[in-house]
Amino acid sequence: MKKIMIKDMANHVGETIKLGAWLANKRSSGKIAFLQLRDGSGFVQGVVVKEVVGEEIFQTAKGLTQETSMYITGEVTTDERSSFGYELQVKEIEVIHAAVDYPITPKEHGTEFLMDNRHLWLRSRKQHAIMKIRNEIIRATYEFFNENGFVKMDPPILTGSSPEGTSELFHTKYFDEDAYLSQSGQLYMEAAAMALGKVFSFGPTFRAEKSKTRRHLIEFWMIEPEMAFVEFDENLEVQEQYVAYIVQSVLKNCQLELERLGRDTSKLEKIQAPFPRITYDDAIKFLHEKGFDDIEWGDDFGSPHETAIAESYDMPVFITHYPIGIKPFYMQPHPDRDDVVLCADLIAPEGYGEIIGGSERIHDYDLLKQRLAEHKLDESAYAWYLELRKQGSVPHSGFGLGLERTVAWLSGAEHVRESIPFPRLLNRLYP
Repeated sequence: MKKIMIKDMANHVGETIKLGAWLANKRSSGKIAFLQLRDGSGFVQGVVVKEVVGEEIFQTAKGLTQETSMYITGEVTTDERSSFGYELQVKEIEVIHAAVDYPITPKEHGTEFLMDNRHLWLRSRKQHAIMKIRNEIIRATYEFFNENGFVKMDPPILTGSSPEGTSELFHTKYFDEDAYLSQSGQLYMEAAAMALGKVFSFGPTFRAEKSKTRRHLIEFWMIEPEMAFVEFDENLEVQEQYVAYIVQSVLKNCQLELERLGRDTSKLEKIQAPFPRITYDDAIKFLHEKGFDDIEWGDDFGSPHETAIAESYDMPVFITHYPIGIKPFYMQPHPDRDDVVLCADLIAPEGYGEIIGGSERIHDYDLLKQRLAEHKLDESAYAWYLELRKQGSVPHSGFGLGLERTVAWLSGAEHVRESIPFPRLLNRLYP
């Protein structure tokens, strides 16, 4: 007898198979018990009929507790009433381990309780669906960049410098030297792009921001491409093609999960390149027209401002050409203006905020040296980065996409904490 996973049941209709599974929930009606089974790959209903299995197995089925593990044998049949399309006509049950007093019952629980039990909460249907969508975004990311000639590179997590200054970095000791947990691999990826042309990284990043919003995590994952000989407008084109690609991949490969989450997929189906663009100047004018009097030219946007701009579109929108004073030192200035830089933030629809920040990078040695001084950054810590501008420097661009915000947007999650297996928040280092 073949041992399979739930996701493969479609290939075994009419066959008797064996599953390793946990009991998610159950109900019984007279001489029939219905077992909601999960195995990590999916969920399926197991039907236990007393007349078929006999008294002993039927009583075993009725006595199963939530999250008990078992081997369960039965025949795969079609079930047109369920979205999954199949169910298991149970023949045998072999209990492996009976769970006792499982804390997360089918009733409603408070968020803090669920977060304290995150190691178990991940087993729920909703969290399972979000993690599957997260996995699909990662899978599609590798596929997109591999198909478009990018090379995966891995920047260090421990660094002696920072792309955006050290105010929001976690400080640590590297033997006798000061070091920081990386907030971005960008600078190192620029060096990699000078060696391999088009590169991308995917790894954890850390921001010591004391933020409690639904958009922020202390530790999160970033996808960071860098491209040699790619200028500002070309960079935007890569971004919109990439985002459209992962959205369509999720729509194609996560239909069950999106349905389980109650996600309105009609909004996602519209996400096709090109995306609309609005300059920072025009965004400020737009906000003033909408009655926002708490922002002036030169200020950075807060969540309400980004949401208001995004609501004017049913697509992600680029806000371009921010003031030089609110952006990091490495951004290339506008060729015709000295007050703005060649950068863009991509704002997701439905209030999910910025999912990408990107720019053309400064490629002139003297200008970069000047910017480091203006930002009061230690030139010696950036000596290697400056040297890239001495040795065959070229125009180059890149961007960073925050994985968790993207997962939250595509899955419809209310808070970014649900889009990572074990979130690190201002008040949470456990579990």
